[in-house]
Amino acid sequence: MTSSSRTVWAAGGVLWRTRAPGSDHKPGKVEVAVVHRKRYDDWSLPKGKAHDGELLVATAAREMSEETGYDSRIGRRLGTVSYDLRPGVRKKVTYWSMQADGGRFVTNHETDDIQWLSVSGAERTVSYDADRKILKRFAAQPVRELHELIVIRHAKAGRRSRFTGDDTQRPLDAAGTAQAEALVPLLGLYGVRHLHAADRLRCVETLVPMSQELRTDIVNEPALTEEAYAADPETAFARLTELAAPVPGVRAVCSQGRAIAPLLERWAGEAGIDLPSSRYRKGSVWILTLHGDALVQIDHLSSPLPGKNGH
Repeated sequence: MTSSSRTVWAAGGVLWRTRAPGSDHKPGKVEVAVVHRKRYDDWSLPKGKAHDGELLVATAAREMSEETGYDSRIGRRLGTVSYDLRPGVRKKVTYWSMQADGGRFVTNHETDDIQWLSVSGAERTVSYDADRKILKRFAAQPVRELHELIVIRHAKAGRRSRFTGDDTQRPLDAAGTAQAEALVPLLGLYGVRHLHAADRLRCVETLVPMSQELRTDIVNEPALTEEAYAADPETAFARLTELAAPVPGVRAVCSQGRAIAPLLERWAGEAGIDLPSSRYRKGSVWILTLHGDALVQIDHLSSPLPGKNGH
């Protein structure tokens, strides 16, 4: 690819559900959606181009809704495939695992049919090897048994050196407030229902817009401040892993950079998985996927603000 090449970013997902009791097939089995595109006369995973400045994960959710009629909850990232659209134009498509959460298919300008199939059936049906590659990645983990924990570094709160008073009470600045508000739709995509924050005002304020959206309280987590981590890293690690236990809905916990970095590095190291490269910027988001109490994947978004991730 030459320096003059242009990249077109897109996103989509493997939409999945479990078969309902009374269906023609064995209930409880996972089935995934593939859609027929009349324009191309092909079967594919739902996907579409990103709008200018749109987070790719938001693109995936929007396109899924537009092409299938289903709402969804985002899970783990399944990877990015790329191919040439035409000379000088490269298309990159990032996919997520996405659990169906209500809705129904209606013919639309992009798709005119949908099939719910077993993963192996979908692999046989889709028209492209790239889709089969994503389906294999999806099938590599038992999706029904997975759950997520979201970890957030607090949003921007100005410089410590410029704040007079008790630093535990340093509030978000204007940029941080914008980040906190942008977290609301992002955390909603992942199905967050429970909020926890280290015992610092800036951590709590990062989650206040989401707490107002959910009409729920923010649980105080004194063991997850930087100072608490430095004094007792074992207790901090034990508390973070405790918060990762599966519950109805998803937990999000907001902490500080010098606690998050060593905690995630230790956990990823013990689990033998890759930790995404990160500068641990304020407002950063990590999505941890677990199978029981075993960490199996960590995804990362450098900012909740539009235009900051993926393209």
